[in-house]
Amino acid sequence: MGGEGGSGGFGKEVSEPPSPGTPEQRAGGNSDDNVGEEVYTELGKRKKIDALIGEEEVSEVPLHRGKWELSKKNSFDQTPAKLTACDYHRGLDLVVAGFSNGVFGLYQMPDFVCIHLLSISKEKITTAAFNRLGNWLSFGCAKLGQLLVWEWRSESYVLKQQGHYFDVNCLAYSPDSQLLATGADDNKIKVWTVSSGFCFVTFSEHTNAVTALHFMPSNNCLLSASLDGTVRAWDLFRYRNFRTFTTPSSRQFVSLASDQSGEVICAGTLDSFEIFVWSMKTGRLLDVLSGHEGPVHGLMFSPSNAILASSSWDKTVRLWDVFEGKGAVETFPHTHDVLTSVYRPDGKQLACSTLDGQIHFWDPLDGVLMYSIEGRRDIAGGRLMTDRRSAANSSSGKFFTSLCYSADGSYILAGGNSKYICMYDVSDQVLLRRFQITNNLSLDGVLDFLNSKNMTESGPLDLIDDDNSDEDEGISKQTRGKLGYDLPGSIPNRGRPVIRTKCLRIAPTGRSWAAATTEGVLIYSIDDSFVFDPTDLDIDVTPEAVDTALSEDQYQRALLLSLRLNEDFLIKKCILAVQPADIPAVASSVPFRYLQRLLEAFSDLMENCPHLEFILRWCQELCKTHGQSIQQNSRSLLPALRSLQKAITRLHQDLADTCSFNEYSLRYLCSTSNKS
Repeated sequence: MGGEGGSGGFGKEVSEPPSPGTPEQRAGGNSDDNVGEEVYTELGKRKKIDALIGEEEVSEVPLHRGKWELSKKNSFDQTPAKLTACDYHRGLDLVVAGFSNGVFGLYQMPDFVCIHLLSISKEKITTAAFNRLGNWLSFGCAKLGQLLVWEWRSESYVLKQQGHYFDVNCLAYSPDSQLLATGADDNKIKVWTVSSGFCFVTFSEHTNAVTALHFMPSNNCLLSASLDGTVRAWDLFRYRNFRTFTTPSSRQFVSLASDQSGEVICAGTLDSFEIFVWSMKTGRLLDVLSGHEGPVHGLMFSPSNAILASSSWDKTVRLWDVFEGKGAVETFPHTHDVLTSVYRPDGKQLACSTLDGQIHFWDPLDGVLMYSIEGRRDIAGGRLMTDRRSAANSSSGKFFTSLCYSADGSYILAGGNSKYICMYDVSDQVLLRRFQITNNLSLDGVLDFLNSKNMTESGPLDLIDDDNSDEDEGISKQTRGKLGYDLPGSIPNRGRPVIRTKCLRIAPTGRSWAAATTEGVLIYSIDDSFVFDPTDLDIDVTPEAVDTALSEDQYQRALLLSLRLNEDFLIKKCILAVQPADIPAVASSVPFRYLQRLLEAFSDLMENCPHLEFILRWCQELCKTHGQSIQQNSRSLLPALRSLQKAITRLHQDLADTCSFNEYSLRYLCSTSNKS
């Protein structure tokens, strides 16, 4: 269930290096075609003399005055592959080298002894690095979106994650905000745990780009629409595609929606301009809504009733009564193509984005235009290589392709063909803030001023094709994905990828929001619980360190070390060692990621430990300190919370029975003591 690996995978040996000490390995290769390492030795006159006379103190000769000579030349023997990444660990005297064929090698210096030579994929390794201790190697593969961490002593991988090959087109938050689903041009759907940033399942049944995603209210079902002509339903318990919705003739779906009950599924098309309606229970096609004259890029059911809103490039937004079968009950005309539409959470307002860079707000009940926001100047920024004007003087091609209301409907996020994401106050129609999503200069549209040195008589230097130059072995500039259409009025860019925002989603809790951009998936949050922590162990985390911390009365350090070791005996030992007066301080120092493990230990202690008041006080302090985090992450903590509740309920019942059984005995003893 982890993130996908490359096609090679770890543990696949590609060649056997010569055994240590053989003449071939000591001498190395001397072919000029192979990538080699040249070791140079500094030989100064004073150093030679001191070495000859055996003096212990050798004075350093400045580099600019020394003499350099080639001492030894070794080769990697990976022809025709090229060296693409390299790192050196000074403490262990090791060199790791990554090659363009997906192979990496680990070499002991200065003898150049090959320790490992393994293949992790068929694409080039773009990054290779040691950790501080030198026991882990990390590798990155840009084309596959792959990250791997390898423990070379035990020959096993610590972390193996893979992103999407190409641009992410759509996002969807689960109703509890714990999961984030992404769909991309590589035909894949990935589901990520938001708090850790790890992908735990990948669905690859689609045969074309995934264009829309939607979580059902049950939180355990995910819907996806694709250009391959299918809408699929995914079970997030069993990780399978349990239902597929199709049409009599193949269509390309670009939008998706379901009603509040989850009984009806609707999808808009790119080619036939129709909206198809299916039954979720039976999978049957119920209706086909016709009337639009352009691609239907926006679909959403009203949160307050069963009215479906659809936006199209035919410059209209239509409201449909799907259940009554009355067809389009209302039409909102615009002067430009409508790119997307979204309902306010209370269903009393409908926002639409048009090609002229404006956001229009409609009253869907009365059918009147409430007000508009002129956003073209706000989103303007960044100059393309093909633009004839500077970013400050050009606002053509700047429009919003994705809108998203906040949970309370007070503000709206808007993103599109720009390096900016804009946040507006809806009631006052003013810009609150602009978020710049990247400073990556390898993307077009990031710079505000182009470099005049790169301009030639034939145009920008980056746009001039050189057929004789070798093609870059990274991501191809011409084939970033399979989404074979452009927005109306936009000019396809044939150079570098253009920075843009394709999808925006705010979490149902309102604490974070995500953006699918050309740069990747970006998550903005006001919480500090977002942790990238693949493992917590290092060489200093040992049971002896826990005992040492306890002996020095360092209860916080001892508890954290025991939680990192995840040893049940040590965790309980550290809990019971804390003084009652120190419980609030220790509880506040526990990171949220260890809370589930700590609650599990408390539920076990509650049943087997005689210190009932002590454990209850621990639970009380944890709830005081981490109450908000527990409420926001109730889904992940639910099993531990239920176990703790069950243990407390059982103890309460036992105490109640004991007190009830001894009630009259206690009364008799009290009355006897008073008489005496």
